[in-house]
Amino acid sequence: MTTTTSTEPARPSPSPNASASLSPNPNPGPTRRQLLGTAAAAGLAVAAAAGVPQAAHAADLPLLGTYDVVVVGSGAAGMTAALTAAKRGLTCVVLEKAPTFGGSAARSGAGIWIPNNSVILAAGVPDTPAKAAAYLAAVVGSDVSADRQAAFLANGPAMISFVMANSPLRFRWMEGYSDYYPELPGGLPNGRSIEPDYLDGNILGAELAHLNPPYMEVPDGMVVFSADYKWLALSAVSAKGLAVATECLARGTKALALGQTPLTMGRSLAAGLRKGLLDAGVPVRLNTPLTDLYVENGTVTGAVVPGGLYRARRGVIVGSGGFEHNLAMRTQYQQQPIGVDWTVGAKENTGDGIRAGQRVGAGLALMEDAWWGPAIPLPDQPYFCLAERTLPGGLLVNAAGRRFVNEAGPYSDVVHTMYERNPTDPDIPAWLITDQNYRNRYLFKDIAPTFVLPDDWYTSGAAKKAWTLDALATAIGVPSAALRTTVDRFNVLALQGKDTDFHRGDSAYDHYYTDPSVLPNSCLAPLWLPPYYAFRIVPGDLGTKGGLRTDARARVLREDGTVIPGLYAAGNASAAVMGHSYAGAGSTIGPAMTFGYIAARDL
Repeated sequence: MTTTTSTEPARPSPSPNASASLSPNPNPGPTRRQLLGTAAAAGLAVAAAAGVPQAAHAADLPLLGTYDVVVVGSGAAGMTAALTAAKRGLTCVVLEKAPTFGGSAARSGAGIWIPNNSVILAAGVPDTPAKAAAYLAAVVGSDVSADRQAAFLANGPAMISFVMANSPLRFRWMEGYSDYYPELPGGLPNGRSIEPDYLDGNILGAELAHLNPPYMEVPDGMVVFSADYKWLALSAVSAKGLAVATECLARGTKALALGQTPLTMGRSLAAGLRKGLLDAGVPVRLNTPLTDLYVENGTVTGAVVPGGLYRARRGVIVGSGGFEHNLAMRTQYQQQPIGVDWTVGAKENTGDGIRAGQRVGAGLALMEDAWWGPAIPLPDQPYFCLAERTLPGGLLVNAAGRRFVNEAGPYSDVVHTMYERNPTDPDIPAWLITDQNYRNRYLFKDIAPTFVLPDDWYTSGAAKKAWTLDALATAIGVPSAALRTTVDRFNVLALQGKDTDFHRGDSAYDHYYTDPSVLPNSCLAPLWLPPYYAFRIVPGDLGTKGGLRTDARARVLREDGTVIPGLYAAGNASAAVMGHSYAGAGSTIGPAMTFGYIAARDL
């Protein structure tokens, strides 16, 4: 039996047509890509040839409920879609594989990139539709159709307003968090990103216990927003950093005094959407993984789960996340070295919705890509490196002991460079080199300045420490002369304040996670104080970004561009509207929510 954490009753309807089966009507002339790697489809073909039934018929599937819309996945895409459907007068159910709701969104910092939304316009951000369109086109290029880009830009602001009108969610502008390419036409150096405001988790009642835990716990006694982290990293050397840390502590003290359960970032986003669903009477069935899509006469009309079938009168919206924890899929579609140990995506994201879509003939796109970022493979989990690789006094080197990239550039670009160069100039793993001056000044992950790093960082090989650069080079297996030469060259550039080698600091984005007190370039400072440190850097990710092909209405498409009736997709189960790039903080969640909204409205 499937389980639910909500008390809203299912709305069952009479049993479906007994002649329908799980197997889609076959499409003539499937492409090689449709067939490649679809072991399930191959297995069905073998079974059919042997006279074995290919799938259970409807009569064999207990009917668990009939709704207008069935949504797969309770992340940002799925819950936004369900809330939209419910508020448009449609009955809806959300099916969630995990024992918790929120998916990767709940684990995230929950930046949301939506140009021209009411929050940033009220804050005075000088955005316009023309600027946003020019910027997105410049960032994405021809990888994504113009109509999909336009659909995202046109519907995003309305989606944010809708969510605020139909849930307790409110949002804050992440002032100063630049678009990732602000120098491009339409780019904004002060940024367009927003994040969820504070929520008291007690509004969820018993449902709070089912909220997915965060990727990183907020320090005890503090209430921290994503935009605070850049200043918390500087709290030992910056008056503003100290003031922000004090404010975070004051928020925590106030919440404790009021008996509240403070939620910010991704947990605030997930909790706010879940509260909207509770108020709208939308059930969320936990521990209910999708095993297949149900097809009748060429139209997707339901979702099969262990124990039975959820019928959908109007359609199914797949918001089940990417395939970052599916080793076979990552090996098939992505570059080596790759695995499932470097991602911070929700562990349940194994591509279930993508594979189910393939089985009904869906095309795929962007499967080779992900929402990349440099990560340190710590013993407990990978650490997605943001500020640490950007703060002055650190540099990245490859296996030859040489710099190879602008360390402060957009994190996806850093990993793209790692993969592009690795076959001829190995840089996986790379190493982040710092000194004691850096460690005396800045927070590293959650380790306070001057505090010693955990022993298991060293024993696991994630970190190395030595009193000379030569000894450090030996510890990480790079040529000592090359490392000394690289650091000497970096120090000269840092003192000049101009990185003529890799242009670190030339873009406004490069300066977000830096130290304003360091002059003439807040990105650059020399390494001079032993001991020296090296941190192992691998290609991490927030999740994969390839998936089902969709159109501007979020309808799933076959390889030939025709629509699969009744099937929609949003979020990381679909090929990203950002293509191979990354417009700004929240380019994952913003489009996920927007295309969930679009899908439900289209239905």
